[in-house]
Amino acid sequence: MSRVVVIGATGHIGTYLVPRLMDGGHEVIAVSRGTRGPYHASPQWDAVTRVIADREAEDAAGRFGGRMAALRPEVVIDLICFTPASAQQLVEALRPSRPLLVHCGTIWVHGPALRVPVTEDEPRTPYGEYGTGKAEIEALLHQESRAGGVPAVVLHPGHISGPGWPVITPAGNLDPAAWTALATGRPLALPDHGLGVLHHVHADDVAQAFELALSRPVAIGGSFHVAAEQAMTQRGLAAGVARWFGREPVLDFVGWDEFTRRAGPGPAEVTREHTFRGITASIARAHQVLGYAPRYTSLDALHEALAWLVANGQADVGGQPFPAVSPR
Repeated sequence: MSRVVVIGATGHIGTYLVPRLMDGGHEVIAVSRGTRGPYHASPQWDAVTRVIADREAEDAAGRFGGRMAALRPEVVIDLICFTPASAQQLVEALRPSRPLLVHCGTIWVHGPALRVPVTEDEPRTPYGEYGTGKAEIEALLHQESRAGGVPAVVLHPGHISGPGWPVITPAGNLDPAAWTALATGRPLALPDHGLGVLHHVHADDVAQAFELALSRPVAIGGSFHVAAEQAMTQRGLAAGVARWFGREPVLDFVGWDEFTRRAGPGPAEVTREHTFRGITASIARAHQVLGYAPRYTSLDALHEALAWLVANGQADVGGQPFPAVSPR
């Protein structure tokens, strides 16, 4: 088993990944800012070595990469790298010892889809700071692998969902009013006839893919989409959520100007960001090379997320009975 450094260990993915790695017999060093624990407690965390690090500050001081290398990892899982400069600093520090580096990317390395499902071989056409930065990191890491430096694998998750945090709703944004509308039979406004595509993934399925990457040498130098088996349209997600409450959704299909007026400029822009790419991400390569097999559909992931939001007072379903989450 390996000595694994997980950077960003208490976030969405790390909350599920660290216990998986411990159960697999790995020695885990969990790096985080130390401002909070994982989203869900589990006994496996008791045996984890904790390291507190402020990556942004230490990157700026030129210390972060060296500090990670000094932990003597055999594997580094980087869940919170967002700029090429940050990636370059880490790679240069790791190059003498050459541990496996598994990087968390995003399906937003793709711009608006021209063919669906979108495969990992599609030319990169990102836009926006986040997607562009991740695409540049991906290119940097693959060049590093080809040059015989640090061996790297890049995983590109969809919209990460699960219990413990707000998730992207069928309206394509984080406004919890969508849950209320669907639970109580109120109208929900959707742009583009509700045909915008969203590709969710449960955080535990993303963790599964990271765990698998540790034992698949053939994956080195490759990129892999990590998402639910199928993407869904906004109207499909809305129908699925409404049926949890024994009703059909009341959908009001409107133009973007009207949607912006009703949702507000901020939430409407988030919806644009999440639907304009139209990404249905193929997971065939992850299945074939990694053995990735998602346990959750998009609706399963949203169901767990909404159950937590309701239980913790972060979503209002108008007192409607809510079916329990099935154990997995």
